[in-house]
Amino acid sequence: MTHRTLAFAAALGLIAAIVAAPTQAADAEAGAKVFKKCKACHTLDEGGKNKIGPNLFGILGKPAGRTEGFKYSKAFKKADFTWDEAELGKYLSNPRKYLKGNKMAFPGLKKPEDVENVLAYIMASGS
Repeated sequence: MTHRTLAFAAALGLIAAIVAAPTQAADAEAGAKVFKKCKACHTLDEGGKNKIGPNLFGILGKPAGRTEGFKYSKAFKKADFTWDEAELGKYLSNPRKYLKGNKMAFPGLKKPEDVENVLAYIMASGS
């Protein structure tokens, strides 16, 4: 075999290994456990009450800072975006950095898998 053939075979092997490698799927059940941190301030029930933070039922697809009956910070009142999985994921990772001036005291979820799992739980809960 020539060096080119060996290099090509090695590249194909690497590509096959990457493609075949299992990916970490988000886990709603694990997300429910992580969401316990959120329950001190948020509900996720349809028609649930606002607490220290707004009710999060139906959050995905909703304009930011618009949950009825919740008193938002000036930062959220001025916010001009709609919650989707990507935006909520960035927010949950570091709320203070994501939207400076918001009132959320929680520093964020530091593990990417926790963010993914909480998002899976929120989506599974009807949001």
